[in-house]
Amino acid sequence: MIQWYPGHMAKAKRQFLEKLKMVDVVYELIDARIPYSSKNPDIVDMIGDKPHIVILMKSDLADPRQTKAWLKDYEDKGIPAISINAKKGQGLKEILKLTKEVLKPFFEKRKEKGMKPRAIRAVCVGIPNVGKSTLINRFARKNIAQTGNKPGVTKAQQWIKYGKELELLDTPGILWPKFEDQTVGKRLAVTGAIKDKLLHLDDIALYAMGYLKQNYKGAISERYKLKEGIEQEYELPELLIEITKVRGFRDDYERGAEMFIHELRNGQLGRISLERPDEIYNEETDNQ
Repeated sequence: MIQWYPGHMAKAKRQFLEKLKMVDVVYELIDARIPYSSKNPDIVDMIGDKPHIVILMKSDLADPRQTKAWLKDYEDKGIPAISINAKKGQGLKEILKLTKEVLKPFFEKRKEKGMKPRAIRAVCVGIPNVGKSTLINRFARKNIAQTGNKPGVTKAQQWIKYGKELELLDTPGILWPKFEDQTVGKRLAVTGAIKDKLLHLDDIALYAMGYLKQNYKGAISERYKLKEGIEQEYELPELLIEITKVRGFRDDYERGAEMFIHELRNGQLGRISLERPDEIYNEETDNQ
């Protein structure tokens, strides 16, 4: 992941604000497994009163019960949100439908002013590795993959047309995640939002194992065919040692940790979310 520092953040913010001037709506992409940790803390202030839709990416890897809870949480707050599986191209029509609903007042005002109908203009924004390019490429492949420059827009900025109703900027906005909270950092690491070479993978694996032991009992035992009782009886370091042995890595615990994280990220331990709305609000209360 990009190492953010104040100057870098300022540049990314400036670039995003430039993109913001060109569009009617912002698609804020977050990871369905960690909706809180993968959300940029300043996004609402940057967007202002510009309509925006939260899109939960990688929902095929997330716990469907928790995704449902997060969508309900957004609904309760009056924030339009939708979960999709961009890898399979599922949810594009639903995004367009929701966008039309959100922008209905905007286009009605244009009509009242006698302005001609035109396609909706949108931009994707999110932290690194959340799936911005995947979604843009999906929109590009469906219907028409044509791109074209708009008058007054630099040639670097191109628009991908999704049918006749939506135009999407082909360069997404990149924003930084939160860094102050160590737990947030660990969650970002587990899902792959931070490059592995910057981390101690055994620490990240132990954190993830602890969360699974508490919230997804049996998931580790089932995946690694552990003897009954081991998952709950063993301390986390012992559990990592056991998994490493089971996979034939002997005492190469780093390799065992790497394998565990890789399989967790790919959904081989099941559909797992690392954040629940109620859990997050408890954490926020504790930190105040």
